[in-house]
Amino acid sequence: MPTIQVIAVRNAREKRIFLTFPWRIYKNDPLWVPPLLPDRIKATDSAQGIFFKDGEAEFFIAWKDGQPAGTLALAEEKARTRHRGYAECMYGFVECVDDYHVFAAIFDHAGRWAGSRGMKALYGPYNLDREDSRGILIEGWDRPPAIYLAHHPPYYKEFFERYGFQKDDDDGVAYAIDINLENPRIQKLSRVAQRVREKHPEFSVRGANLADKDAELDRIVYLQNAGLAHFAGHVPYTRADIESIIGPLLDLVDLELVLFAEVDGEPAGFFPGVPNFNEILIHVNGLRYPWDYLRAFLHRNDTPKCLSIKSIVVPPEYWDTGLSLLLFGEMAKRAAAKGYLWADLSLTGEYNEDTRPLAVHAGAQVYKKYRFYRKEL
Repeated sequence: MPTIQVIAVRNAREKRIFLTFPWRIYKNDPLWVPPLLPDRIKATDSAQGIFFKDGEAEFFIAWKDGQPAGTLALAEEKARTRHRGYAECMYGFVECVDDYHVFAAIFDHAGRWAGSRGMKALYGPYNLDREDSRGILIEGWDRPPAIYLAHHPPYYKEFFERYGFQKDDDDGVAYAIDINLENPRIQKLSRVAQRVREKHPEFSVRGANLADKDAELDRIVYLQNAGLAHFAGHVPYTRADIESIIGPLLDLVDLELVLFAEVDGEPAGFFPGVPNFNEILIHVNGLRYPWDYLRAFLHRNDTPKCLSIKSIVVPPEYWDTGLSLLLFGEMAKRAAAKGYLWADLSLTGEYNEDTRPLAVHAGAQVYKKYRFYRKEL
């Protein structure tokens, strides 16, 4: 039997091995979009990463016969612990060669690590982030992932289920929506949105205002929590959570496509559209080497054809008013005018009754599915 050891990252050299290990797994996979290595370095640095403002994490490499064969991060999200009243272990950065013995060794270690800290379960994967690359891809290997979506080999699903992990809540789905204004479904959506506008003159939709950044972030925190609180197991977003999601994009997004709905001037909905920068990042190798910056320069004028929409949140008091349809219609009009051909709507629960009917009415199709896995200890 081969010798497999799972050892904590102890120095800068091992941290580099940890962060660049995915290149070993996906080097021949044309659909993989390498993560930006400078961003990963910052996110996993306890002195810089936003997660570490209210969380703890440790990083591990699985070594097989002296060679790196897998990676894993184990963490405690303090806000979740406070909300639930007990600790659970969040895992992420799961990568593994096609060898189940390595996978089993990784999660045997995870169980011991979490158990020694009194934690009750393993849940994830989340890469120290609630949005970026979460879940394990279980369907949809026909096109590259959009921004913030993960990509994995099919054998990961088999390994998780063989080890005894259970599906944790709904699968996350990514919808693809054709936003051509000649599309009959989009035209129908626009007509419905116009009727909502006429029925409710107190409703308004505007783009984000960067000059009012702090107040806008406060509005997003309020709306994310008000709009999602009804989901079982929802852990309230903190200001740090929102900053970690929004902050890196502030200089890149088109503010006219980051939509806020208001009712008589008060926040009532949030619907952000982000250019699918993965259409560019797939060419730049994660900026791993100095010459990759030349690749980025050569693709600097590329224009994404996909607009990625990561959230639609409306507080319960407006669920039956058509406000969500108004946001959808306005986004379709603005995005089409800017030359986008399709929209990625991700991730949302496969049975999310807030989003699924809207997506279906717009003619959306599920094109990727992700699973979250949990194991009780």
